[in-house]
Amino acid sequence: MPPDVRDSPSPGERDFHTTHWSVIVSARGDRSGVRVALEKLCKVYWHPLYAFVRRKGMTEHDAQDLTQEFFARLLENGWLSTVDRENGRFRSWLLASMKHFLANEWHRNRTQKRGGAAVLCSFDELDAESRLLHEPATDSAEKVYERRWALTLLDQVMSRLRAEMAGAGKLAHFEALKFCLTGEKNAYAEVAERLGTTEGAVKVAVHRLRERHRVLLRVEIAETVATTEEIDAELHSLFAALG
Repeated sequence: MPPDVRDSPSPGERDFHTTHWSVIVSARGDRSGVRVALEKLCKVYWHPLYAFVRRKGMTEHDAQDLTQEFFARLLENGWLSTVDRENGRFRSWLLASMKHFLANEWHRNRTQKRGGAAVLCSFDELDAESRLLHEPATDSAEKVYERRWALTLLDQVMSRLRAEMAGAGKLAHFEALKFCLTGEKNAYAEVAERLGTTEGAVKVAVHRLRERHRVLLRVEIAETVATTEEIDAELHSLFAALG
């Protein structure tokens, strides 16, 4: 299970500098800004939206095309320029936009190649279908979207933490200690022997790794909400989606 995250906000979230939400708001009238925002969104939200479309009954290839075109339409039609922070949590706005897209627009261009030339991400890299195999067949499209959002966000946090550790020359330590973040079973004594240190030092390192994971998780969440007050509520939603 992820570490406890109910502590006070970190300095990074207080600033609310460039976030997914603020990038979208600030991109009004700036095509290059919209493009940057879309690239960020695609990396985090492509698979949750793809999973939603698949669970709605679309074939694998149709779901790929529709999800790709959805992001292309966001850019081409200027949907992002109408977004306001007051619209609510970003993931909720995005899902509502996808529902509108599926209900009113996708069938209009079925005879054309969806997505145009705007290839925003790689299907092979996303490995979308294999991820869906783990989803219960009875779960609704909305529930699958929420769980895929939660898992994708946690993957982003883990990748970010791994990159930080690698940059500090501590990749081997990260690989040995990440069990404390993933729920894997491991003995501190065995890890200490592997790293050539003491069991006490491993416990301290585990504590620090969990703390950094907690901070990065809050920062990632902060990028998808309008105010710091919404962070804890969104974290609650994340863990509920994984329950």
